[in-house]
Amino acid sequence: MAANSSNGGAALYRSRQGLSTRPVAGSDEIQLRIDPMQADFDDEISCLRSQVRQLRNVAQEIETEAKFQKNFLDQLQMTVIKAQAGVKNNIRKLNKSIIRNGGNHVVHVVLFALFCFFVVYMWSKFSRR
Repeated sequence: MAANSSNGGAALYRSRQGLSTRPVAGSDEIQLRIDPMQADFDDEISCLRSQVRQLRNVAQEIETEAKFQKNFLDQLQMTVIKAQAGVKNNIRKLNKSIIRNGGNHVVHVVLFALFCFFVVYMWSKFSRR
C-alpha cells in the first residue's frame, strides 16, 4: 500500500489492500480502483460512506464559520465607515471653530504684547528718575 504523491490527500482515505487511488489529470475528483480479489465491497462502501459523512460535516462547519466571519467583517467594515464619517464631521467642526475663534486669539495676543510693552516702557521711565 504505497502512497502516491500525485493524488495528494486521497491516499489518506484508502481503507485496505483492495482499494487504491489513481489521479485524474486536471480534476479535483478521486477515482478508486477496486481489486475484487482482495476486497470486501460492503466494508469498503461503508467505510467510504462514513468518510464522506465526516467530510460533509467538516464542510458544513467550514461553511458556518465562513458565514460567521463574513458577517463579522461586514459589521466591522460598517463600524469603520461610521467612525470615518464621525471623524470627518468632527474635523470639519473643529476647523470652523478654529477659523471663527482664531481671530479672537490673535487680538488677545496683540493686546497682551502691547500691555507688556507699555509696562516695560513705564518701568523704564520710572526707573530713570
